[in-house]
Amino acid sequence: MARGYLALVLHAHLPYVRHPEHEHFLEERWFYEAVTETYIPLLQVFERLERDGVPFRLTVSLSPPLVSMFTDPLLQERYTKHLDRLIELSNREAERTRGTPFHDTALMYQHNFHAARRTWHDTYGRNLARGFRRFQDAGRLELTTCAATHGFLPLLMVNPEAVRAQVAVAVDLHRRHFGVAPRGIWLPECAYAPGVDQILNEFGIKFFFTDTHGVLYASHRPRYGVFAPLYCPSGVAVFGRDTESSRQVWSAKEGYPGDFDYREFYRDIGFDLDFGYIKPYIHPDGIRLHTGIKYYRITGTGDHKEPYVPARAVEKAAIHAANFMFNRQLQVDYLSGIMDRPPVIVAPYDAELFGHWWFEGPQWLEFLIRKMHYDQDTVELITPGDYLERFRCNQVAVPCASSWGNKGYNEVWLCRANDWIYRHLHLAAARMTGLADDYPSAGGLLRRALNQAARELLLAQSSDWAFIMNTGTMVDYAVRRTKKHLLNFLGLERQIREHRLEEGWLAWLEETNNIFPDLDYSCYRSSREKAARAG
Repeated sequence: MARGYLALVLHAHLPYVRHPEHEHFLEERWFYEAVTETYIPLLQVFERLERDGVPFRLTVSLSPPLVSMFTDPLLQERYTKHLDRLIELSNREAERTRGTPFHDTALMYQHNFHAARRTWHDTYGRNLARGFRRFQDAGRLELTTCAATHGFLPLLMVNPEAVRAQVAVAVDLHRRHFGVAPRGIWLPECAYAPGVDQILNEFGIKFFFTDTHGVLYASHRPRYGVFAPLYCPSGVAVFGRDTESSRQVWSAKEGYPGDFDYREFYRDIGFDLDFGYIKPYIHPDGIRLHTGIKYYRITGTGDHKEPYVPARAVEKAAIHAANFMFNRQLQVDYLSGIMDRPPVIVAPYDAELFGHWWFEGPQWLEFLIRKMHYDQDTVELITPGDYLERFRCNQVAVPCASSWGNKGYNEVWLCRANDWIYRHLHLAAARMTGLADDYPSAGGLLRRALNQAARELLLAQSSDWAFIMNTGTMVDYAVRRTKKHLLNFLGLERQIREHRLEEGWLAWLEETNNIFPDLDYSCYRSSREKAARAG
């Protein structure tokens, strides 16, 4: 029997970047790249493990915007065309690189893209949500949700109804796509403030995660640090991130992804090759961009880069998987001697680290799971939900306000670059609650307008826009998205209040910003109004 547990948690999220108004919208490529480099490779890892009879148990948090994009017919069609262009480019590259040090890598890409096409089209019918549900139903994945549009909940708590709506919509979408209500939730940006857990409890959520200090600085000192969950007074459990296991995988300087044998992310043929050759595979306006085909390894911190050698990178991924497992064994050997229950090491990561940013990440994960099954019996893979079922008695305390952003609190999402958005978000949330209270049983065109107003507000609340404004990349896009959704909301509110709905404009918004087709605006109704109606 294992002496301790490892909970690997992958948080899968992208902002909603569906743009039917333009076939070649740059930001839609965020979704295409993530599908090709992260989500298809992860599903392929799970398939190989299943084929070889290797048991595994992982937690994957699928955000509602990502699930919505997985299941959207327009994006499915556009991604298929994108993947076909990659296959065509990789076929040309396999010929162009003959006799060069890059040929083996070109053949690797050719194989990967053809395999991705089979996984995408043949195995899952262009809907990757089916793949994750398949492994959930097989007992290999615990799928958790996230807030509806990844809203930064502590800063939305000015209007508790806004937080309730973020959670209610997420839980409903998860149940519709995966057949069961989620036991857990990934709080956007791992951001918690006291009171959020009480709202989670209203919707049946059993656990969430915080960064390390969220648990260590709780209202009562945690007896076992982050190696056992706490129960909030609401009854919802909280798991804290283990610093050591996170740093080994996440850090580009101290961790595995910075190894000199691994692939260099920033050198891409979209920028390196002759414009005339690469033009059909970049943006039609001639904007150079990442194709996903990269021929160099990290090599060092300077500009000089050596050719990537796939076989050496695979060998290094196996070495690093063994090192990670060894370190978790040491942790468990020590912790099990001072705890009255087996410790749980919680290792959460952004899913896109695996494959997109760290190309060898999916291989590393597969090596790790295989080694943990065959090469040791000290540590067992587990999910937080399973741990709570096995160990029901845990300490009670209130986590401290925290996030996993820079400096550990709200600075990234509340700074000079983005603080202007919150007065507008709070005002819109209050007005949406007013609409939901004043029109409790709307039907027909009015109901459509109320539902679309709720969609526009949810989209404006995405923490991604504030994050992008802080980082200084694609700022115009983030500002434009925030203002556009708020203006759409205000326009709909005015038309609803003035009883002059413009059905043509409403229909255009429903087609353009079509997230959450089953959304019910009544999720914004105030608690007082709900209680009065229930009474």
